[in-house]
Amino acid sequence: MDISTLTPKDISNIYDDIRPYRDEEIPQAMLRISQDKDFIPIMSFIYQGERLLQKIEEFTSYTKVSEFQIKFMFNAINKIIEKTISNFTYSGFEKLEKGKPYLFISNHRDILLDAALLQIALYNSGLECSEITFGDNLMQPGLVTDFGKSNRMFKVVRKGTASEFYKTSLHLSDYIRYSINKRATSVWIAQRNGRTKDGFDKTNPTVLKMLSLSGDKDMFKNITELNIVPIAISYQWETCIKQKVRELYISKSDKYIKTPGEDQKSILDGILTPKGDVHIQICNPISKEEIADFKNLERNDAISSLANIIDKKIYSGYKLHNTNYIAHDILHNTVEYKNNYTAKEYNNFVTTMGAILESLNGEVSSLRDIYLKIYAYSLDNHIKKK
Repeated sequence: MDISTLTPKDISNIYDDIRPYRDEEIPQAMLRISQDKDFIPIMSFIYQGERLLQKIEEFTSYTKVSEFQIKFMFNAINKIIEKTISNFTYSGFEKLEKGKPYLFISNHRDILLDAALLQIALYNSGLECSEITFGDNLMQPGLVTDFGKSNRMFKVVRKGTASEFYKTSLHLSDYIRYSINKRATSVWIAQRNGRTKDGFDKTNPTVLKMLSLSGDKDMFKNITELNIVPIAISYQWETCIKQKVRELYISKSDKYIKTPGEDQKSILDGILTPKGDVHIQICNPISKEEIADFKNLERNDAISSLANIIDKKIYSGYKLHNTNYIAHDILHNTVEYKNNYTAKEYNNFVTTMGAILESLNGEVSSLRDIYLKIYAYSLDNHIKKK
């Protein structure tokens, strides 16, 4: 769709089905959230004592998205960092220009935290926060949707017939391009639909095809003007690993079917479980020269080549943790990386793995193999990118 032919009023309404809340919608969203049964438990996780009572009373006074983000969401994410992350670090933000919008394409390990932690790093670096894609399977009416859309999340529709999926993909592509090129607002999107379960982060070319749908007929111009920046997020301790191992194990022999509320439980587990050290790396932006190299390729080949470049940048940007080295050495029955961990760290990893695998039903050696690869693939891919 050529949005240049639309009036401001047309544009303001055309994305109502997927866009985040606007400032004028915040007061009612705050009121709905404050009346939800889970509101007090959430507030109690973040605040205590007199401060809890003060913040509960203050909550319904928010009238802008920025107020909600700064006064509530950033406090909430910082509390998660304080309680569940040993050391949160980030680097490469000097590569970003103030006032310039970007399309951040990130590996995806945790439903909520990947993008939420990025917002903290952007804010602390003096940069504008981004809008965030959020799957329609999570955008159920109620608390989660009100929290998400108040926090600048917009909906990605993932179901429908082939024809319906094309229309929703084009609509999404239009919105992302409109946000970046017309509103000068950055956007975060995962490199694939859904989290990486097996630890092997890989950009799905379908995501890039979706992005290239909007704009004019020049696909290379369309991609270039999105200002793509790959991002690597590295967790020392994988979030929701028990659920990921179980899903991968079942999927080997049968179709995995999610139970009602499973995604919401994964969000909560991702928030509450210890994650050790976590690092976000801003990788080198995709350059015009890199995109120009694909001009003589067929469209699908060009998209695949771009996906490979994004993957290499993400693999290069990993911060490897002792868990990655330990898993590699156990998986391959070697001590190749023994200088990257201590005996105590090794024993802790083995004990933790044993407790998780013992709680799962299945053939132990297969479960163990899945568990170890989730950690080892980051090291393998980091080495291969060279």
